Amino acid sequence: MSRLQDKTASKATPIALTIAGSDSGGGAGIQADLKAFSANGVYGASVLTAVTAQNTQAVTAVHPIPIDIVTAQIVAVLDDLNVQAIKIGMLFSSDLVIAVANALQDFKGLVVLDPVMIAKSGDALLQEAAVNALKSELIPRVDLLTPNYPEAKVLLGLSPQDAFDDSRLIPHAFELLKLGAKHVLLKGGHGESDICTDVLVSENLEPITFHAPRINTKNTHGTGCTYSSSIAAWLAKGVTMAGAVKQSHSYLHRAIECADQLHIGSGHGPVHHFHRMWETESQWGKK
Repeated sequence: MSRLQDKTASKATPIALTIAGSDSGGGAGIQADLKAFSANGVYGASVLTAVTAQNTQAVTAVHPIPIDIVTAQIVAVLDDLNVQAIKIGMLFSSDLVIAVANALQDFKGLVVLDPVMIAKSGDALLQEAAVNALKSELIPRVDLLTPNYPEAKVLLGLSPQDAFDDSRLIPHAFELLKLGAKHVLLKGGHGESDICTDVLVSENLEPITFHAPRINTKNTHGTGCTYSSSIAAWLAKGVTMAGAVKQSHSYLHRAIECADQLHIGSGHGPVHHFHRMWETESQWGKK
């Protein structure tokens, strides 16, 4: 082996794994996760939990992957790949939640859980019976929980009509922390103010807030998937939790800013995962 080959072999490649459902439209789910991993500089592996028939307008069908196949995928990846961080997204059913929790019992890396419940189109992506399994079997196992306002309401047992606003962002986040995750990132994108505020809380740190101007665009499909996957990518590279959230908050904000450069579908289009490297539309055809 040459000196160059030896140096290359000794340098570990950061790897992140996504355990989530497929979005046939490519804007969310496994597809968004892998894009976010790549855009943020890590190798992405994947475990498919469900197949959705989905586009920018609606989810028209959901087919869960058999439990033994989900487990087999996780075992196959973790037996061979040195995964540093895992992002968990759509799990759909109680059986899937329990299977994933059991399969990750011996995993030593970091786990980010995006409690995917409702698609941007409003379609349900998590069965009601699975919420309790999520709270009892999986949330206490994860390093970071990343709910938005509607998801937080469900996890806290509130109704959709209950008041939930930016003024109580930090108290809400600490209530979610009681469910057992080491950190909670409560996302304020569903708020009504001109500034979107997210807050990161844990038992050992002062709350950290992240602010960004609200962007006037309908193309926000896959924001939650992209955000949590970007965080997992930075964690896989050895960055602290606060640092990973900071990097990912900036990345996602710019991905939303650039979303209108893409022209995908006629509903809620995706964010621009590769805004850092794609040429803008005004540059196309000049070379």
